[in-house]
Amino acid sequence: MKKEIGVWLLLGAVLLAGCDSVPSDVVPQKQIESTTNQVTTQPKQETDPTLNWLGSSEGEQVQLYDNKEAKNSPHKFTLEINGKTKDFDWYYLGDMGTDPQVFYTDLTGNGKEEAVVIIQTGRGTGLNNYEIHVVNADDFSEIRVQRYEEIVADHIESHVAKNGDGTLAIAVKAQGQAYNFDYDFDPAPDYDQDELGFGGVTIYRLENQKIRLNLSGSVGISPTYVCDFNVTYAYDHGKNEFIVDQIEVEPVENGKG
Repeated sequence: MKKEIGVWLLLGAVLLAGCDSVPSDVVPQKQIESTTNQVTTQPKQETDPTLNWLGSSEGEQVQLYDNKEAKNSPHKFTLEINGKTKDFDWYYLGDMGTDPQVFYTDLTGNGKEEAVVIIQTGRGTGLNNYEIHVVNADDFSEIRVQRYEEIVADHIESHVAKNGDGTLAIAVKAQGQAYNFDYDFDPAPDYDQDELGFGGVTIYRLENQKIRLNLSGSVGISPTYVCDFNVTYAYDHGKNEFIVDQIEVEPVENGKG
């Protein structure tokens, strides 16, 4: 069975869980293809009453606004960096309960800071989704961050089997490293699944000037999460994008290693 089946399992979870949000694997993340307007030097909040301030970086070099009148997805954001502004059409469902996170830090290692925005895009029963956007402070071009679907397809293999005692046997290979553990109950004994599902939990954060992603693997339609994939990104200067560097796999608390 192909790896894509694991991703599609989460679509069924959304339909049956009765959640009030949509995970990031259902609506494509618009990182590089974002529609943008010309850079201006006038902070827009002073001239445009439709803008709503959402947050700023620690030193206030970066300011993030959204358009009060733009209620549908994709949503128009205005990003201000050192007094210059540009509009971006980024996916947004509105207030998910967590304010956008705004940073101004050097992630590429070139000695220049980039603007970083992390936005919560989905929240509900068994769902917690974020998207990350990295913007060059000089020309406002967006630097691509490798999506979790690509990481699963290129670097992760998984297999789920039912044990005779009502537990699950989980086998995972990430970047060639094998992991095997048992999960102490089968949450969906009548459900046929031979690979982990992905997409319900995709949480980005910054740590030590690195992009990190918490990507959870699940079983069942509900879903039930059985292990976490902790992904660290590295900047590829040749491709001008952030790609997977390291993947660490950890069973969740109910799993038995």
